[in-house]
Amino acid sequence: MKLSLWQKFIGFFVGVILIATFYGCQPEGIAQTDQTTAANPTASTTDARPIAFVDRQLTTPAKLPPLPYAYDALEKVIDAETMKLHHDKHHAAYVNNLNNALQKHKELQNKSVEALLRDLNSVPEDIRTKVRNNAGGHLNHTIFWQIMSPNGGGQPTGEIAQEITKTFGSFEEFKKQFNQAGGDRFGSGWVWLVRNPQRQLQIVSTPNQDSPIAEGSYPILGNDVWEHAYYLRYQNRRADYLKNWWNVVNWVEVNRRNQASK
Repeated sequence: MKLSLWQKFIGFFVGVILIATFYGCQPEGIAQTDQTTAANPTASTTDARPIAFVDRQLTTPAKLPPLPYAYDALEKVIDAETMKLHHDKHHAAYVNNLNNALQKHKELQNKSVEALLRDLNSVPEDIRTKVRNNAGGHLNHTIFWQIMSPNGGGQPTGEIAQEITKTFGSFEEFKKQFNQAGGDRFGSGWVWLVRNPQRQLQIVSTPNQDSPIAEGSYPILGNDVWEHAYYLRYQNRRADYLKNWWNVVNWVEVNRRNQASK
């Protein structure tokens, strides 16, 4: 049957409507991308958060931050000689070693310490281990000095107290698990309370000077279980050091870090 000109026009018009309807019902590419980003807890929107200080990032070349108190201010838990050696010798060595390593690659000196640790694979292989160890040591110790105070100790306060109870059941149970993780760390390392990539509080232990930020976690509270942190007073009694350390925890600073982790 031969179609008239009018019938051909009607057929063409209906076809255009059907095609437009089909493509209009498809999901948009931008919307799908946004959903994927929102569902990813380690999305780049959180990658620039300061870690060592909650209001700024550690710069390179590195500088040794001063202690926020006198060497003997934490004497009830840590003796003055340990504090002096720990800060002036050990922490200073991490700062110097990091700066020396970066001399070989000037292009890295416009990156923050946090940025280097978050993306270690981008650091040239010839200095990667030195950056991992020494940038980690610099960042970890900078946090450590801040989360202790001569007026610290006691029960946690503020929002972190509520979150600890909700996550671990009680503060006493949290301390028990934290101390056990620190005691179980073989050799040298750290024990941490972090907010993990799933936005949950979690106790983790890291070897040597590794930082939790390399795994996408935000360190809120951390204790140094290297022997140089406690050996002059406690010798091989790490468990006693871990138990006593709670008497100098600065819960005000821990709350600031907890808020920043969100």
